[in-house]
Formats: sequence, C-alpha cells, structure tokens
Amino acid sequence: MARNAFTASGAGDQTGEPESVVVHVQLRPRRGATRKCLAALAALAAEHDEVVFSVTGLSKDDRVVRVTVGIDLGPRAAVAKFSPQAQAAYAFVSAVFTSLYDHMPVYTAEPSGAERAAATALLEHVTAGAGRADALAADLLDVLPGATPAGSIPSPRLPGPGERIPA
Repeated sequence: MARNAFTASGAGDQTGEPESVVVHVQLRPRRGATRKCLAALAALAAEHDEVVFSVTGLSKDDRVVRVTVGIDLGPRAAVAKFSPQAQAAYAFVSAVFTSLYDHMPVYTAEPSGAERAAATALLEHVTAGAGRADALAADLLDVLPGATPAGSIPSPRLPGPGERIPA
C-alpha cells in the first residue's frame, strides 16, 4: 500500500528534477470501519498499480479515523499537459471518491508532522510482520494525534426548560 515517491516534491529544485504535484485525499471511516477502509484502499491500489501514492497522514477524533492519502500526479509541467501518469492518477482519485464513498473522502491539505509520524508508524507496522492492510493494531489507534481519552468525552447537554418539545 505504500508506493512512495514523494521525495521529488521537496528535492526537485535542488536536484534539477521537475517538481512533483501531490494531491491529498482524506478518508474518514468510522472507528469500527478503519480496517475495512484500509483493505478497500489496498484493493483499489491493486487495480491501479501504475499510480504512485502513499498513506501520508493518520489522525482521529472521537468518531472517525482520518486516513490521508497522497497521490503523486507527476511533474508540474506534465500535469498541465495531462500526461498519461496524470491521467492514471486522476482515474485513481476518481475511483477513491466513487468506490470508497462510505468512508467520506474529501480533498485536504498536506498532513501535519504528527499525522505523518503516525502514518509512518502504521506503514512500519504493516510491513514489519502483519503484511495485510486490515491487520491494524488497536493500540496504534490509541496513540494517534487528536486522540481523546475515553473519560474526557463530554456527556450530552440536557435541554433547558424553554427547549423541550411536548410529546
């Protein structure tokens, strides 16, 4: 799942290589559907093996896990000319939005350093021995950025006297 070629975006100006354009799409599966989302992403990646992408960010809140995927569109000049690499990447992004619709995909900005570190830990976990995208450890989800301890989630507010609706 980690086909990573994003070093060109930062080092492109120094090495003479053209700057690469990366689009970030964030999937927001509910906490219980994270493994299913990653498995679906891996299956989609198998269908689009010519596209360079990577899980670039990982965070969560009390309801969803945010999985940020960076898709490399290719060099900026080639994207403007709609190169075959850019066309394949656009087809992959389109497939993400259509086939992973249940996981609420949205375009997003580049992930923060903490989100990148969590994604790196996930990819190391998967490549170290699990070997499957759906073998995400529950303890890894507990250390994600934005984690809210279970005891600190506020209880729902009760309606005030003027807000009650008679039955």
